[in-house]
This record gives sequence, structure tokens and C-alpha cells, in this order.
Amino acid sequence: MLTPNAQTRVVGILGDPVAHSLSPRMHNAAFDAVGLNWRYMAFRVRADALPYALRGLTALGMVGANVTIPHKETTVAFVDELDPVARRIGAINTIRVADGRLQGFNTDAVGLIDALTKDGGAAIKGRRCLVIGTGGGGRAAAFALAGAAASQLMVLNRTVSRARGLAEMVSRDFPQCRVDAGDLAADTVERSMEGAEVVIHTTTATMSAAMGGSGGREEWLATLVRCLRPSMVVHDMVYTPRWTDLLNAARDAGATVVSGLSMLLYQGAKSFELWTGRPAPIEIMRQALGQS
Repeated sequence: MLTPNAQTRVVGILGDPVAHSLSPRMHNAAFDAVGLNWRYMAFRVRADALPYALRGLTALGMVGANVTIPHKETTVAFVDELDPVARRIGAINTIRVADGRLQGFNTDAVGLIDALTKDGGAAIKGRRCLVIGTGGGGRAAAFALAGAAASQLMVLNRTVSRARGLAEMVSRDFPQCRVDAGDLAADTVERSMEGAEVVIHTTTATMSAAMGGSGGREEWLATLVRCLRPSMVVHDMVYTPRWTDLLNAARDAGATVVSGLSMLLYQGAKSFELWTGRPAPIEIMRQALGQS
């Protein structure tokens, strides 16, 4: 590990909570592996402080940052430039500082597809997919699955108007994919699971309560677990714990499971490449996450 000095360049992650993040471990291992005098830090940023933190990236001469819960959507309004993918999704998870300007990207979408196909061995084309949650991760998932030629997509959210709004946007961009929306009532979840082949969970409901999650104490989540089948591919974006109760239940039901660490790995690799202009050392990053 290189010792930080006055020439060390800094990248970070902005979120709340952020103490659980494994991104520093993953990216610092990658920087060391390629010999870059860079360090990656975690910064807890409250919602009211987000605009100041973002402008501070430029003032401090930082390379860029990742953005996580709950700031992925809000950050869109504070960057100077938006990548077309991030603009379409309406959420950012990666910022690059270039010539004093904040450039916003979304690597969650490609990271999810890589996780499903490379680590899960899943085919998305022609599949019926279910996305739970409409935050930044849910928005990325919905656009990514439709863009990968899923035949049907159901979006569920506690606030059904948000689910309908997202479904309408995805339908406009990908008219070949049938997109529907619903709430998180137990009966809606049960109906949605009947035909689902790929299930993507993006809320904090399965996150450890110590990290700001609800610990899974949700009626709809109990219904989701009860409806799991062997033919499904199930991904939980939560990675604290690594194997959530949902993923454990899916594995017990005989389904193919994809850990949130897989998506963290692949979206992180794309962020690394945006910042450094170099190929990401994927296997080093995987080892740092304890996946090897």
C-alpha cells in the first residue's frame, strides 16, 4: 500500500449512511495494484449538505466521487454535465471532475447487467423481470433490463405514483418492452411474482438495521420470499449483509442468486475506468470484496 503524501489524489463516496461501504477497500486495492498514488475515502453527507459537498469536489482538487443512498437522484441537479445514460435514468452514481466541471454518470445500469450475466449466468433477452423500488438503483435497474431486451417489466414501489412514472419513462424509451407498475401490497407482490423470471430488489428493506435498513420486517417482503421459485434469478442490491435474508431464502428455494457485491464490483470497475482512463483490475477488486 502506497503511503499518502502531498501528491496523493483523492476520490470518495458520498452517502448517508456510508460507514458500511466496501468501496474504499475495493478501490484502494485497485489503485495499489496499478501503482496509482490515489486514495478513496468515505464521506457521510447529509441531504442538506449535499450541494456544498459536491462543489467541494472541485475546490479540493478531487478526481471525482461515487454517490450512494439517498443522493443518486438529487445529485442530477447539481452537476454541470450529464452522460446520456445518466440523463435517461435520472440518477447518478459516479462523478468525474474535469476542467473544474462535474460530469455525472450512471454505472449502476451496466454494473447490474454484468452482475446478472457474468456472475449469475442469466440471459435477460426475452425474460419477464420484476424490479422492487424506484430510487436510484431501481431506476437504473428498470432502464438496464429494458435496454437488455427484457420482454416484460413490472415495477413495484410503496408510492405507486413513482412506480407508474418510472414505468412510463421506460416504456417511452423501450416500446418493445411491456412495462407495468404497482404498489407493494402483499397481493400485488404475489401476482407480480407469478410470472417473474428475474427479480431485482433495490430498497433498504433487507439491509442490516444498524446500517439504516428495516431488517426485513415488511409484509410484502414476506410475500416475496414465499413466492420464490427454482426457475428464478434473484438479485439483491443490498450487500450488508452480503447474503441477505432474501438471497438466503432464494437459494433455499433453488433459485439462482446474485449478491449485491457483484453489482458493486462491476459498477465500481466502470467508475474506476472513468476516473483513471485505465482498465480496471477486476480480479484484484473482487478479492478485496472477499468474492474470490
